[in-house]
Formats: sequence, structure tokens, C-alpha cells
Amino acid sequence: MDERIKELNLLVLYLSGWEEDNRKEPGQKIFRSWKGYLFEILNEFEEKEFITQNRKSKSVVFTEKGKKKAEEIKSRYF
Repeated sequence: MDERIKELNLLVLYLSGWEEDNRKEPGQKIFRSWKGYLFEILNEFEEKEFITQNRKSKSVVFTEKGKKKAEEIKSRYF
């Protein structure tokens, strides 16, 4: 799959996300986004440690590495 498509998927995933309280670790924040993207790409993002996902959930959680990568992509397009 074209690398630009993967990058833009990560960017859209990031731009449509939000910060919320971490239910598992009170006092900490997580950055979450809805799953609405190709599972092939989401799985690759998880392998690259950009996101974590629970197969039962309809959203993903961004890692710091994923947020940094998305911001890097954003700066190239905007």
C-alpha cells in the first residue's frame, strides 16, 4: 500500500481524536480516536507502536510515538 495513504490515515485518525481521562490509570490522560479505517493499516500502526487497540473497542489509543509521528506528518501537509 502507498506510504502516503498510510500517512494520511494516521493524520486523519489523529485529527479526529480527543484527549480523555485514562480509566485504567486515574490522573493520566490518553488520546483516543474512533476506528473507521482499514484494519490492515490500523494493525500496521499498532505494530509500529503508534496506537494500541482493543479488538472489542470501536476506538484506538494513540501512543506518544504515534502522536509525535502524526504531528510530523501534519507539519508536512499544513
